[in-house]
Amino acid sequence: MANFEFPTEVITLPSKGLIYSESNPLSKGSVEIKYMTAREEDILASQNLIKKGVVLDKLFESVVVSEGVSVGDISVGDKNAILLATRILGYGADYNVEVTDPFTGETQKVTIDLAKIQTKEVDDTILNRENRYEFELPISKKKIKFKLLTHKDEIDIIAKHGKLLVFVEVKARKNNYYGYPEEFVNKAKASNIIRAAQNYIITKNWVSGIRFDIIAITGEELVHFEDAFY
Repeated sequence: MANFEFPTEVITLPSKGLIYSESNPLSKGSVEIKYMTAREEDILASQNLIKKGVVLDKLFESVVVSEGVSVGDISVGDKNAILLATRILGYGADYNVEVTDPFTGETQKVTIDLAKIQTKEVDDTILNRENRYEFELPISKKKIKFKLLTHKDEIDIIAKHGKLLVFVEVKARKNNYYGYPEEFVNKAKASNIIRAAQNYIITKNWVSGIRFDIIAITGEELVHFEDAFY
């Protein structure tokens, strides 16, 4: 652990570091984060960052202090664990929310103990340090290749359509009790997708047109919204 002028904590990553190359500091399975200071409070209070929808990303980038770690390389699952730990360290484990019963419309105040949130267990033997995987689709039997998304590429699908590069956000719901899936792609989420897309096209030196789509799935119904936002 490095010596800092502020208190820090070492967080165990859900991935255990198994999806990072051995040369990556994240491969040791843990990351050092700082307790929130006035700087992080300013980030959370920034109306500019809130409007752009990047306030949590900026907080995330600010609290990770492990030497040699590029926050863009951190997987989304590990990122969520870090943000959860940051919240607990900064404000405690109790999270008070008000929920509405979709059937009766009645509201109820609930306190969630964030410290009791558990990481979903996976078979570690299927993980690899290249973060590249194959899967056979159950019906068509086609084999697809995929990776676990990182902080810098939080986009569900990237595809080519003619001369366009299409970034697709997929939202699925069992029903519409809480709203239609596409409604959950708000301005903040769209801003995050656009930022990730900008990083992607710079990395790939893409110079042609781009488009942002939404695929909304409710039960077995699928609706494709082309050119949904920009």
